Amino acid sequence: MKGYLVDTSVLIDFFRGRENPPSLLFEEILKKDLPFALPIFTYQELLQGSRDEREYQTLHDYLVTQPLLYPDHETFEEAARLFYRARKQGITLRSSIDALIAVTAIQHELILLHNDRDFRHIATLVPLVTAP
Repeated sequence: MKGYLVDTSVLIDFFRGRENPPSLLFEEILKKDLPFALPIFTYQELLQGSRDEREYQTLHDYLVTQPLLYPDHETFEEAARLFYRARKQGITLRSSIDALIAVTAIQHELILLHNDRDFRHIATLVPLVTAP
């Protein structure tokens, strides 16, 4: 594995000072300068969740300095297939974005750092490496 792909769920907890295993691991990643990236979907999710203009601008200023991964056509196709497979197996994913994030992690051979149960379900269907 080349590093970590950090999900929105972890960043929300980290920015709000919520200590849990994923947010503490992200803190360690930052302290040790370990490689990580953010899916572009996380960029959107964080910005759209801003409480006010000041928070929006602060998040924006931070996020544009981070390594962002962008999907291609294949990413969307594989995510659609994954979402379909989950549904056929009786697994309800709460967000199609989570399928896109999981596929992004797999395509880039990154460990997905998350605090979201959808990814635990996804990992039963595809070779997704998650932490913690």
